[in-house]
Amino acid sequence: MSSTESREKRLKVDGAVQISELHQTAEYILPDERFTKPVAVIECIESIPCNPCETACPVNAIVIGDDITTLPKIDPTICTGCALCVAACPGLAIYLKQQHWGPSLSYIAFPYEYLPLPQKGAEVTMANRWGEAVCSGTVIKVIKSSRFDRTAIIHASYDSAFYEEVVTMVRL
Repeated sequence: MSSTESREKRLKVDGAVQISELHQTAEYILPDERFTKPVAVIECIESIPCNPCETACPVNAIVIGDDITTLPKIDPTICTGCALCVAACPGLAIYLKQQHWGPSLSYIAFPYEYLPLPQKGAEVTMANRWGEAVCSGTVIKVIKSSRFDRTAIIHASYDSAFYEEVVTMVRL
């Protein structure tokens, strides 16, 4: 069994992959301290026919190519952080991140399809890939736009010690 098949199997069984498995893929790029703006992070590991992220990107920072079962690759130096790909991804596998957003704070913008929506300024519990509580966070803003096809994008800050672990928040 190839490493791609192993990651796909874990996704189907466990609902998420290990961070160590993401590090083994060329497609997983986590913005580091060099980036001074939020950049899209793609955790897509399943080779299925899908390309909404590529078509949603207005600056062509995400490339899949002619074979739409190819995993998306992002050029973080081109990404503008517009979040159109975040809302377009049917697998909720894309979010925006910035490692050093403020003193000891990281930034994330992630898709959220539950109600009620959190309010700006709310203290929330940030979560990992399995929905487990990681740390507290603060909602910076909530964007609901027709451009986002009814998927709200939650923007939040949280303790930068948990930069890579945090991908969402615990449901309200």
